[in-house]
Amino acid sequence: MSNVLLIEDDAAIRTSLTRGLRDRGHAVSSAPAALDGLRLAVEERPDLIVLDLGLPDLDGLDLLRMLRAVSRIPVIVATARDGDTEMVRLLDAGADDYVVKPFSAAQLDARIRAVLRRTGESRTDSSVTVGGLRVDPRTREATLDGAPLDLSPKEFDLLHYLAARPGEVITKRELLTHVWQIPYGGADKTVDVHLSWLRRKLGETSSEPRYLQTIRGVGVRLAAPA
Repeated sequence: MSNVLLIEDDAAIRTSLTRGLRDRGHAVSSAPAALDGLRLAVEERPDLIVLDLGLPDLDGLDLLRMLRAVSRIPVIVATARDGDTEMVRLLDAGADDYVVKPFSAAQLDARIRAVLRRTGESRTDSSVTVGGLRVDPRTREATLDGAPLDLSPKEFDLLHYLAARPGEVITKRELLTHVWQIPYGGADKTVDVHLSWLRRKLGETSSEPRYLQTIRGVGVRLAAPA
């Protein structure tokens, strides 16, 4: 069973989809507006979000960008427009998939299951341990030698992405694509600054690394200290 957050302002659609998804084994919470949905996304950490674009208090695309700034929870966007330009815009903004209105609960259920299989983002995800570093994506908590790390949302996302691939050299382009949702690069300084902040919180420097090792001209890797 997956936990789905439905952000939809139309009460009839919200009720119908909630009933249909629950009948198919999902636990469903819902919000009628963007800011309510953002609050529930942060508080409940659902497995997946279904996001309608036509919300009364905020454009759905703006909410998608806000969600991506704090979370990697998969998002399926519901839209009435099916042109290529619109779809590219949604995917570039961080959507994992989309459905075009009108659609049934059965179709949405199939999309949800496909996205969760593809992303692997669910509440059953286990924590990651590298040396004395432990990162838990379910609670978004990280500890170093048992002491909690005070990380910003983006610092946590960066640390989790690297820790889930211990010893693997990750390029800045890959980090920009998967952590910052910037698919075409062009903001390497953003990565450098966040790595610097992360090193400081891990108690290390670029000249004396413990966990974060820079491979000059290639990228960065996270590995347990020798």
